[in-house]
Parts: sequence; structure tokens; C-alpha cells
Amino acid sequence: MLSARDLTLRRGPQPLFEHVDFIIFRGNKVGITGANGTGKSSLFAAILSELHPDRGDIDMPAGLKIGRVEQEIAASPRAAIEFVLDGDAELRNVQGQIEDAERRDAAMALAEGYGSLQAIDGYRARARAAAIMHGLGFKASDHARAVSEFSGGWRVRLAMARARCSRADLLLLDEPTNHLDLDAIVWLEDWLTAYPGTLLMISHDREFLDAIINRVLHIENRTLHAYSGNYSQFEQKRTEELALQTTLQARQMRRIAEITSFVNRFRASATKSRQAQSRIKMLERMQRIVPAHVDSPFEFEFLKPLKTPRPLLTVEDAACGYGATRIVSGINASISPQDRIALLGPNGAGKSTLTKMLAGETPPLGGRRIAAADLSIGYFAQQQMEQLRPDCDAFWHLRNLGGPDFAKGDEQRVRDLLGQFGFAGDRAFEPVGRFSGGEKARLTLALLVARRPNLLLLDEPTNHLDIDMRHALTVALQSFEGGLVIVSHDRHLIKTVADSLWLVADGKLEVFDGDLDDYQQWLRSRGKKDGGAAGGTAGVARGAAAGTAKKSQPVRAPRELLKLRREIEQAEQRIAEITAAKARVETALCQDPMDGGLQAQHADLTRDAAAMETRWMEIGTAIEAAEAGGRDQG
Repeated sequence: MLSARDLTLRRGPQPLFEHVDFIIFRGNKVGITGANGTGKSSLFAAILSELHPDRGDIDMPAGLKIGRVEQEIAASPRAAIEFVLDGDAELRNVQGQIEDAERRDAAMALAEGYGSLQAIDGYRARARAAAIMHGLGFKASDHARAVSEFSGGWRVRLAMARARCSRADLLLLDEPTNHLDLDAIVWLEDWLTAYPGTLLMISHDREFLDAIINRVLHIENRTLHAYSGNYSQFEQKRTEELALQTTLQARQMRRIAEITSFVNRFRASATKSRQAQSRIKMLERMQRIVPAHVDSPFEFEFLKPLKTPRPLLTVEDAACGYGATRIVSGINASISPQDRIALLGPNGAGKSTLTKMLAGETPPLGGRRIAAADLSIGYFAQQQMEQLRPDCDAFWHLRNLGGPDFAKGDEQRVRDLLGQFGFAGDRAFEPVGRFSGGEKARLTLALLVARRPNLLLLDEPTNHLDIDMRHALTVALQSFEGGLVIVSHDRHLIKTVADSLWLVADGKLEVFDGDLDDYQQWLRSRGKKDGGAAGGTAGVARGAAAGTAKKSQPVRAPRELLKLRREIEQAEQRIAEITAAKARVETALCQDPMDGGLQAQHADLTRDAAAMETRWMEIGTAIEAAEAGGRDQG
């Protein structure tokens, strides 16, 4: 269907890639991957003949229908459903022929036009367009609204619907999930999985790629490599290739050791939690993919908070919304250090509104928001990126907005931190106005790190980040010592960093009793009820075999539960200390196996470890009982 021979593309004097060959066969679903700036979008432009190759050719059959999703949609007075239907050029052509025949009163031409309309199933076109729009979250009342009335994110959804109506042989999608909530992503994933045509897709969402693609074209070092399989299989194959490069071995082993240490520590404290078990599986999977990122330019960690009060933030019988309109009511929640919470919920349910209220950006509409005296919030949201000064450089931002540690620190410390986020050398002094969306997101994250928060509130932090930066963020969040609340459509990020799922739906905040797979099933079952409008948060589907559903539970944080959580953290810390001491003794015993003092010390440590692990199990059981009691009272 599509092939490239000796292809070279340039942007300015430097080639993006050169002497590239590849073949896309009919029915292939291909993921185009590579770091930002390697030429992924330029390859799309070349396929669409918007950019002419500097060398070589792109061959495709004559008359090939190509559908695309544009990243930016201009304001237009055209009705939304008409805009969507415009994607079907053949339909519009046939309708034009019918209108012309009617004006000329040409009976034969009119009959031929209606015959063509029947042949392309044009009578059902509007119904298909309406169904597509509904799947992407549009209401029936939105159909007649002008495109200009929608926000940028909703215009991207319209572009997606328009591409779906195109009946294209080849569909080009450039970051299709960037402005979609998880419910829309699940819907789109289902549709693309069943899509019979050929698909080329640029995406940094690994879960989305894994579910859909069967080939990868990876761009790096000015060349392109083809791999069979999904994204995870590509990472594994690329890992094996990189493992042959001896210059990368030291960094690779260090990264694997960091992840292995975290997995082992987490496994020791999560054997009773289904959600935690799911996270452990993801961490074990991360061990296999870490080498695929050893050459990433991004590597950072969140600085240890100066203080970590307990709780960090408490909300009592509060509501949030905008103006006088309440979106979520009856909010009772407490967030402590080491809490790892992901907010889930359908589009428009109030996740971002709730996050903004937790951040103190807007006051609660009733109730109380109680912040600890030493609370330090790191809040990431789209509006935070928009507050960057376009006329100032990254160095200025970190020096002036990064907190006291960097305002008074030496220049090298500022540059070191910027380098961890990809702003090395002269890049640190380029005006922010020239930055891409991904670069602005990285700078905003660098500012958060510099401020040493003890509570992170992240609203779609990965929207503009490539896979390498998403990976670096995931690793950094795993070792963050404060509390975390995250809103994200990146399922890999949620599975890897979140311990608890909170559901925002139908005007309420509740604990979601299940994992992310359960939530996706809940979204699908909810969408089938009265067009997705009926049904509350009454159940989490457990699968056809189970045939049962569990209720989501109100968020509660009784004092007994907070005390037990402190005790289990202390127990985990003590276990870690004993394990470290035991490892030191075992190392010494390797040098002198007959040392009686070392043998006795090793026996004592083994006994202490067993006793502490037993205590940890008892506390864990008590926590489960306390949580169950809170749910029963709710």
C-alpha cells in the first residue's frame, strides 16, 4: 500500500533522517515512534505531499484515500455534525451531484446520484456521524453548535470524528489521545482495534499503542528501523540491541538495579492489595523495558521535601465547581505522605475542578479545605504551562520561580537541573516562546522539582511528553516521598505509580473498588446504559464470569486508619534497615565465614526481620479491617 525508497527529509540544513526504506502493507497498524524532533510529523507531511522529499520517493496506489486527524482546528461557523460529515469527500461529491441534478431537473442524473448514494450507504451517513460523535463524548445538542464554540480539546475530537467518517484506506493519526479523557480513549481504542483499514499512528501512550499496533517504525539517529509486534515487543527487541553496546552497559545496570530495589521493597508491603499487585506486575514489566531507555536524555528525581506533615491536606464535607455551580459535592478526604491516588471519572465529571480546589486555586463551595501548616504543593496543569514567560529563558524561570534553593544557588546547580530535563548547554538560554508544548511541559516539571513540594497534584502531566520523558517521570514519581494525586489518561503511568483509585462521577467522590482494567469495563458498561447517560457509580463490573458488581466506597480517613498507616510505614522502614544491616553482615561473612560474632549478629538480624515482618502483617490486617469498617459505616 505504501513504500519509501532511499527517503531523505530535512528541516532546515540538518536531515531528520536519510536513505530510509520501508514498506507498509494493507491492513498494517503501525506505530511511528521516536523522540520529539526526530521527524515523525514530517514523515506524515511527506505522505500527504505537504512536504517534498529531499531525496528518494514515497510510492502509493493511485486513488488511495487518506484520512488524517489535524492537531489544530481553526474556528469555523460550520455546524459540528456537518464538519464531521465533510470528512467523507465521496459522500459530499455525490450530494453535490444530486443537488446539481435537482437544480437542472435532470431525472437520469438524479437517479444515478441516488444510486451512488445507496452504493456508498449514504443514507445512514448522518446516523453514523452522530454515533461517532457520541462515542467521543458529544451530546445530541452539540451537533448543531458551530465548531468555533468548542474548546481546542473538543475541536480535536471533532477532527477525530471527521477522520473516522472519511472511509479512508489509510488513516494517519498524530497524537490522537492528547486531548482525550480515559473514557474517550477506551472507546477510540476499541474502534481502532476493529478498524479494518491501514493505520499509521504517532503516539506516546504505550498502553494505547500496545492494544492497537502490530508494527513499529522507530526513528533515531537519522535513520528508521522497522519492528514487528506491539510497542512492548519493540522495547524488548530494542533492549536486546542496546545490550550489545558496551558503552551503555554501566548505565543500563544501574537503572535496572534502581527499579529492582523499588520492586522488592514494594512487594514486601503490598501482598494483600489487589491494586498493589497490579502495580507490582507493571514494575516487573518495567524491569524488561528499562534498557530501552538507557540512552534517554532525561533522568531526574524529586528532591526530598523539607517537611512531611500528616495529614498534608484534609477536605471535610466540601463541594467544588465553578461560579455557583456545584460539580462534585459531599467531599470527605484526607491526603497523607506516601498516598498515591489517581482520580478517575468520565469526561466532564469534575476531575480537574476537584484538583484545582485541592490545589487551592479555587475555594471550596461549602465545607472546609484544611491545609497543614507546612504544606507545599506542586501543581501541574495546563494553566501552569501558560503562565511561563515567553520572553524569558529556562534559566531565568528556574532562578526566579524555582524556589529559594535555586534563587540563591550557584549557576552550575541551576544548569545541572535544567540539563536533566533536556535543556543542556545553550538550550537553557533560549526564549520559552520558541519552545514546543513538550519543552514547556518539561520546564514546568523542572520548576516543580526545584520547589521541593510535599504534595504533588498533577493534571494530565504527560499530554505533551514523549515516551522517554514519560518514563523518566514515572521513575521519579515512584521514589517521591510526599503525597500524590494524579489525573491522567496515560494508563501505564496510573498502573505504575498509583496505589489508590478515586472515582469522580455523578457529582460524588468515591473510592473505586477495583483496578484500572475494572474501570475500563465499568466505562464500557456505563456507556451502554441509555447512551451512557444513565446509571450511577453503583458498580464496578467484575467480568462475565463473576456476574457481580461491588459498590464504590466513600473516601474516608478515620484517625485509627491514619495511625495504622503511620505504624506500617515505620515497620517498613525498620524492615529496610534490618535488610540493609543483614546484607552488610553477609558481605563480611563472605570474607570470614568462621567469625562467631558475625554469625551471632546474622542470627539476631534474621530473628528481628521475621518478628518485624510478622508485625507488619498484623498491621496490614488491621488496616484492611479498619477500611472495611469505614465502608460498612458509609
